[in-house]
Amino acid sequence: MSFRARGVGDEEESREEHMLENTTFAKSVDLLQRNMAVSTLRRQVISNNIANAETPNFKRSEVSFEAELGRALASEKLDKSIGVVTNVKHIPFNSTVDYRTVGPKIALDYLTTSKNNGNNVDIEREMMQATENQMMYELMTKAVSHEFRQINIVLR
Repeated sequence: MSFRARGVGDEEESREEHMLENTTFAKSVDLLQRNMAVSTLRRQVISNNIANAETPNFKRSEVSFEAELGRALASEKLDKSIGVVTNVKHIPFNSTVDYRTVGPKIALDYLTTSKNNGNNVDIEREMMQATENQMMYELMTKAVSHEFRQINIVLR
């Protein structure tokens, strides 16, 4: 375990961290990082599906995240004055959801069957999803790189 003595530069670092905390830059980078983490998880799930394509009674899994994240982001824009809750027993109409509380969910697909052995992995579909997922991940890395490039331009 190592400890670092608190120095003069620590206050400056702390101010810089707080300076970008509630900006569109910070939110954009946070959303991109969250999506990249989900993309990595999705890659693992797709790889598991592909690896078990011939396993009898194996049920494929899928990751859901984007729809819930979209609802959370949309809830931030709702008009708070409509449907005000006046009693704790009332159902809230326009409750906002913090996007940082939304996480990915892995669900088993029990509804489809594509083979006689009970396995529902369609290798072509999984390969297409793996390619799409990889392209999205590359796009997000480029977007993060662009965000930091913009900050570097401003700081010069």
